Amino acid sequence: MQRFILRRFLQSVLLLFVLALVIFGLARVSGNPADLLLREDATQEDRAHLMRALGLDRPVHEQLYIFLAGALRGNLGDSIRYRRPATELFFERLPNTLRLLPLAMVGALAIAIPLGVLAAVYRGTIIDRVSGAVAVLGLATPSFWLGIVLIYIFSIKLGVLPSSRMGGPSHYVLPAITLGVFLVAGMMRLVRSSLLEVMGSEFVKLARLKGLSQTVVIWKHCLRNALIPVTTLFGVYFALLITGAIVTETVFAWPGVGRLTYEAVIFRDYPLLQAVILLKGIIVLGVNLGVDILYAYLDPRVRYA
Repeated sequence: MQRFILRRFLQSVLLLFVLALVIFGLARVSGNPADLLLREDATQEDRAHLMRALGLDRPVHEQLYIFLAGALRGNLGDSIRYRRPATELFFERLPNTLRLLPLAMVGALAIAIPLGVLAAVYRGTIIDRVSGAVAVLGLATPSFWLGIVLIYIFSIKLGVLPSSRMGGPSHYVLPAITLGVFLVAGMMRLVRSSLLEVMGSEFVKLARLKGLSQTVVIWKHCLRNALIPVTTLFGVYFALLITGAIVTETVFAWPGVGRLTYEAVIFRDYPLLQAVILLKGIIVLGVNLGVDILYAYLDPRVRYA
């Protein structure tokens, strides 16, 4: 077991190193931040002075070394725009994103589980087809488009919900719905497929032979076992939402890490963009590592494979 955990940990470290190299290179593809910071009448001397102040006058390999060396010490640099440590900005915005995710995930589970059960029980019927269509639409609908449509309907036309910013409970509704639609689609199909697999098991046939009702068999015996992969995927989705809420937070002007990422890209804030993506990568890899370890404990075949 220790060898399995060590192997997974080393793989995560390697992936994190590759991610650091990729984000370092892609950040510089967006352009030079000096072009945004300098005035139109700035001279070449002004530009050279700013480049020296930002550390961008050094060779690329030297900048990469400074970035990697600082990352190993926990120092991911200072934001060019905010003039503050990038790590500090990330953890300052992270609680705002974490306030939004539980509502989106709980709401998604409350809808996805019943729909998945109905789709499995009434397999091949109109209920199953409608559920499948809902799942496809949920997966295919762009988040930015859905967010704009919700703002237009509930904020502009009806005027019942705020369109942006973080405030009272009503401010959470539209962003949570926008995030939750994707989760409903994915989890519903997973519940359906898992439940269909469990319904064909021998213990389910035995429960029916004992005279138990369909409701008891499905909701008490089948669903409990079918939710095992859903529960595991729940943690993975939680990490992915932290990293993938960029569009939703931008549309609703939500001051979370997603909007912070958008701001880093728009203002070509190299240190902030590198820090945000790297810290998000650590979260995703950490959750995936935890899931792998949990699987290994629950199923010995995983660690012996």
